[in-house]
Amino acid sequence: MEDLVRSDETLDDLQNGYYIIQKKDGFRFGVDAVLLSDFAALKRTDNVLEMGTGTGIISILLYAKKNPKSIVAVEIQEDMAEMASRSVGYNKLENYITVLNMDLKDAPKKLGKGVFNAVVTNPPYMKLGCGIVNPSEKQAISRFEVNCSLEDVLDSAYEVLMPGGKLFMVHRADRLVDIIFYMRMRKIEPKRIRFVHSAIGKKPHLLLIEGMKGGKPELKFMEPLYIYDDKGEYTQEIHDIYGRIK
Repeated sequence: MEDLVRSDETLDDLQNGYYIIQKKDGFRFGVDAVLLSDFAALKRTDNVLEMGTGTGIISILLYAKKNPKSIVAVEIQEDMAEMASRSVGYNKLENYITVLNMDLKDAPKKLGKGVFNAVVTNPPYMKLGCGIVNPSEKQAISRFEVNCSLEDVLDSAYEVLMPGGKLFMVHRADRLVDIIFYMRMRKIEPKRIRFVHSAIGKKPHLLLIEGMKGGKPELKFMEPLYIYDDKGEYTQEIHDIYGRIK
């Protein structure tokens, strides 16, 4: 199995029985992926689509934490999709997670409409023209709306979801107005939201949001999630989400 990991990559222990292959000097997963996999309320009978899987980290964590029936993970970058497939293979999860190298905008046409119980996504956060674009094309695609916009993500999510199906997304807190506006425009009703703060007294920098296709208006605000305590250490909840013993 070690031959699945190349010289410019690392094999990182997720501390849950699974591993992830990542580039030493490329895009590496962050806390947002871990928080989203914990936030997503999946059932064991769910067929799940992850849009923009990158390294495959969210799909692997979703399987480890929630054990849904199946996960299809799509990724537009061929080398990232290939690496994610190797991580799936290393963990012997081929019967549960399928990685496809494709544009998420093509998901309704290629995967079908109204076929998934849930969509999980950690899309590019930054609009083009806002901030400095990363000089690495691959990292720019991961962080800026180069190949897909928030609207594209929501359009595809609506099409592939069954009536009553759920969308789970992590995004920047300062995109809240855009997120709720575009969700309602596409008949994905925001149902649950949680703001993520680096510490108490700091403004939120991330949000976790759940929407329902065709849902009735009712948005529930969860308690804020704080990453660090007043000593600059991870809070107990973050330790719990990561599955660590404090």
